[in-house]
Amino acid sequence: MSSPPATAPSVPAPAGRAGAVPRLRGRPRRSPSRPRRSVPLTVLTGLVLLYSLVPLAWLVISATKTQRGLADSFGLWFSGDFALWDNIVETFSYDDGVFTRWLLNTLLYVVVGAGGATLLAVLGGYALAKFSFPGKRAVFAVVIGAVAVPGTALAVPTFLMFSRMGLTDTPWAVIIPSLISPFGLYLMWVFASQAVPAELLEAARIDGAGETRTFFQVVLPLLAPGIVTVLLFTTVATWNNYFLPLIMLKDPDWYPLTLGLNSWNAQAATAGGEAVFHLVITGSLVTIVPLIAAFLLLQKYWQSGLAAGSVKE
Repeated sequence: MSSPPATAPSVPAPAGRAGAVPRLRGRPRRSPSRPRRSVPLTVLTGLVLLYSLVPLAWLVISATKTQRGLADSFGLWFSGDFALWDNIVETFSYDDGVFTRWLLNTLLYVVVGAGGATLLAVLGGYALAKFSFPGKRAVFAVVIGAVAVPGTALAVPTFLMFSRMGLTDTPWAVIIPSLISPFGLYLMWVFASQAVPAELLEAARIDGAGETRTFFQVVLPLLAPGIVTVLLFTTVATWNNYFLPLIMLKDPDWYPLTLGLNSWNAQAATAGGEAVFHLVITGSLVTIVPLIAAFLLLQKYWQSGLAAGSVKE
């Protein structure tokens, strides 16, 4: 028997011959982890960054100057004398150390007011997110409406109410209104509805845990990012609060830092008043240091809290 003829191996056709299949080259796909760069967005971000850092740089540089150096030198550059430490010492010792009193007042308003507002927002937000009760939709409408109303619109009615109660010119006139944070309540409501699974609550109740134990041992650790976020927002709002203490307080011994520094700034316009602009600038720099430290230390918590609910599973 004759063996079948051997099959010749196929040879790929050269690229120039007819019948050759051209190789298509498409655009390389971008990985989701490497988004496309946008030149206008980069320029806009740079402008916003410049707009944010230039005032801070001016504040830091100006705090190193004396009262005469502020008027004789360029604002964004140092003068001959580096007087930062002398300005800090003089800020805390000027006018019998009243700046320290203002700082302690501000800490009091923040700890009691902002801390209480955060606690009430956590309790109310968790209750609204995980419990059903009559009138829940009405409460939601009230909270949304309260968020839309600016605080300055309520300052005068609050002053009239507190004056009838005899609470004006006392720390309670600043602390009690600071306890109400509609935005913090709404934020904790949204966060708790996403961060606390209903199955976990049911498991804790089946195991015999009461509502108080379930809240402190199960729910509270899950709400930590949202709590830090609300705490930072209420702390900044209370620390920088100016209009409410302005209409509520007359005694300088109860002034927060915002009113105290403004009184130093305004005394140059009074008859026989001493211009202490270098102390105002140095005091402003000292004022923002705690806020910057708080944001840097709690950055990972409040960033995750702001992103809560943005991804639907």
